[in-house]
Parts: sequence; structure tokens; C-alpha cells
Amino acid sequence: MRYFTAGESHGPRLTAIIEGLPAGMPLTTEDINIELKRRQGGYGRGGRMKIESDQVEITSGVRHGLTLGSPVTLNVTNRDFKNWEQIMAAADVEDKVKQQRRLTKPRPGHADLVGGQKYEFDDLRNVLERSSARETTMRVAVGAVAKKLLHELGIEIANHVVNFGGKTVELPSELTVAQIKATAGQNDLSMIMEDETHADEIRAYIDEIKKAGDTIGGIVEVRLENVPAGLGSYVQYDRKLDAKIAAAVVSINAFKGVEFGLGFEAGKLKGSQVMDEILWTKEDGYTRRSNNLGGFEGGMTNGEQIIVRGVMKPIPTLYKPLMSVDTQTHELYKASVERSDPTALPAAGVVMENVVATVLAQEICEKFSSDSFVELKNALEHYKNRLKEY
Repeated sequence: MRYFTAGESHGPRLTAIIEGLPAGMPLTTEDINIELKRRQGGYGRGGRMKIESDQVEITSGVRHGLTLGSPVTLNVTNRDFKNWEQIMAAADVEDKVKQQRRLTKPRPGHADLVGGQKYEFDDLRNVLERSSARETTMRVAVGAVAKKLLHELGIEIANHVVNFGGKTVELPSELTVAQIKATAGQNDLSMIMEDETHADEIRAYIDEIKKAGDTIGGIVEVRLENVPAGLGSYVQYDRKLDAKIAAAVVSINAFKGVEFGLGFEAGKLKGSQVMDEILWTKEDGYTRRSNNLGGFEGGMTNGEQIIVRGVMKPIPTLYKPLMSVDTQTHELYKASVERSDPTALPAAGVVMENVVATVLAQEICEKFSSDSFVELKNALEHYKNRLKEY
């Protein structure tokens, strides 16, 4: 299973093509639109979300609600394109049109300057349009398909925010995917909180950040359950599944780091405080007494709950812009302001959840026979039974 995405932030549409899905897997536009709507929600979202209400169109690879085994094509139309038809036209246009919305003042922390240097652009909008977080729309669409595959196989996934701009909440020692969906999944901060007063404090803090023209980031946690042991491999560096997940998470716009289980806290503890003791029962097979390693050992899943966290930096586009250098004149200038939000952390959690789901779905399709969905389900069930008998 592999995929490609295409499209610009203010272009006519965004597109994704997925190849390698098993035939006969249930899939509808609603499965995808639910995730696209989640991506556009959360406290702190701004102008673009009021313009766009993303709806997917499936134009190949699905018939009568079931995948065909051929490439699946997904399209999302950009409603805002009507205001950018000439500026983003594929055909050549007059010079005066090319000067409209031309960008020569790169924003600190964004891809603008480095992208322009790399590709020799005199208009940094050529970078901005593809490096925009709008690109994550299609990664969520692909992830929605992956989540559908996982759900049909009994694997569930959810995300929640554990640190919102430096503000944290106390979490229970044991936390299930169902609990996350029932709590964080039902509020606009994507946080698990019993006290609504704390939630109001965080919303007020976000409002203060917006008034100041600034932005904040935070830390998102994704958990998966019912993942069988043995996905990934220790035999080569590029086959380690935790490494694949880490790479995928850091590839999300503004994400700068990843950790599993105890994560960086493990560096402060002794080995006896970190390693997860192994248990066995006839009913459950092999389990662990704890889950400090977040469901991974040796680059492979160990059958425990997968726990992965990603840190998102503040959005680099500020309404109170920092200093930059005009690439045309080389003079100091306040960086240009594009439409932005004070935070997109809850939405980023949805992106991370879907990206992680995609990596896991790819791994499952690679490991097991998957020409048809029935074949995949039977192969996975046989494998799980073999693990219990080991």
C-alpha cells in the first residue's frame, strides 16, 4: 500500500491516489468526510476553516461501497480557488497578474526561504502553496481509508492533547482508546479533563495569544489497541516500525519530535524502572506487566497498546510578524502575513492520528496476503492464533 498527494493551498483541488488496498474492503465518502471535518475543528481555528468545508469525491477504485483492488483516487475541491483563478492559473498569465500576491518576504520558521533557494524561485508563493498545512487535508483523507481498514480488523486508534502551549492535565495511569474518544474526542481542545474550569482557562489563554498576534503549539499523544505483536522488524534499520512512525509524524507540518511510551523520561531512570516484565497466560498469551516502552521492542510491536507522542511547534505565521529579509532587495523587513490561526493543535492531533494509522495499515498490508480483504482478515487471524500458541 502506497500513496501520493498533490495540490496547492489555493489551487483548484487536492488529490490523493492510494495503491495496494485489498479488494472488497468497505469504503464510503462518509468514512473520509468524518475525518476531514475533525481536521477542521478545534478551538483556535480561523478564517480558512470558515471558507472551506472539505468533502471528498472518490473518482476511482471503489464500486458499490467496496474497493476494487485498483488505485483509489480521492479529490477535495478548494472553494477558495474562485478568488485565486488567475493568480494560481496553470496557463501563462500577464506580468501584472504574476505580481499579484507575489511573495518575496519569507516568514521565519516556514519553508519559504529555503524552498526558494533550493528551487530558484523569485516568487516564494511557489513554496508556500505546497508547504502549507493545507496539504495535510489529503493525508487525513488517506488516513481515513487506513483507519477504516484497521477498524475492520479490530484495531482502534485515538488521539488527545497532553500539553497545550505549556499547560498540561493529569492523566489516569491506565487510559484506553475508548476513554480517549469519550472524553477528548468530545471537546474542542481534544483534552481529557474532568474540570471544565481548566478547559475555560486554556481557551482564555488561546484568546490571549490571538490578541497578542502570537501562536502556540503543544504535544499530542496517539494510542492504538489490539495491534498484534511482530509488526516491523529488527533485521534492518529501515524496517523498524517505530522508526517509520517517527518519520511519518515528523513529516507533518510543524512537528519537531517524537517519543514512545516513557519517551525522553526514560533517559532519567534506571533500567529496572523502564523495562516491561514479560507475563504469560493460556488465555492471553504473552503480555507485559507495564508498558513503559509504548508497545515497541526492537523496532517491532510487542502486542501492548502503542503510545506515541509528537510535539508541534507554534505556527510560524504570526499576525505580529518577526523580522525577515526581502529576497528581492535584501533589505530587512517585517515578514509577510498570510491567513493563520493562534493554534491548530487539536487539528494537528487529527492529522497525527491519521498519519500513524496510515503507517500501520501499510505495514499490515505488507506483512499479510492482502489481494482481497477476506484474505487479509483470514491471514491476520491465523497469525494472531499462532502467536498465542508460541
